Amino acid sequence: MLPFDHSRPAGKIVAYIDGGARGNPGPAGFGVRVEEADGTLVEEFAESIGVATNNVAEYRALLAALEWAKRHGRDQLHVRSDSLLLVQQMLGNYKVKNAGLQPLHARARVLARDIGTVTFEHVGRSLNAHADRLANTAMDDAGR
Repeated sequence: MLPFDHSRPAGKIVAYIDGGARGNPGPAGFGVRVEEADGTLVEEFAESIGVATNNVAEYRALLAALEWAKRHGRDQLHVRSDSLLLVQQMLGNYKVKNAGLQPLHARARVLARDIGTVTFEHVGRSLNAHADRLANTAMDDAGR
């Protein structure tokens, strides 16, 4: 049996992610809220990404959450998103046909594999309100 690695935080974390664009494409941004499994806030952040589509912004949110988990040594991540397309593509149920999304999807797959266990769940907008608020703040910043 391997000794417990105290340098890695134990337990699953949950990332609520959202991205959007005003105009599609238009001023875009994303928001990420990271919580412990019990709902305790760990960190939340947002970023404006210039002009992009809604789907690109959704993937940028996912990549930011995955990079956060990897950077913080977390090996179990549950992603909640209101983007059915992103969730189904990451689960392998939908093909990634859009050439602009293919490299983002490929990078997300690599990061998820590096992390260990990454699961995905589609949630309604009402359950993703914090990430939506953050994404809207980022879109406001992108439009300035």
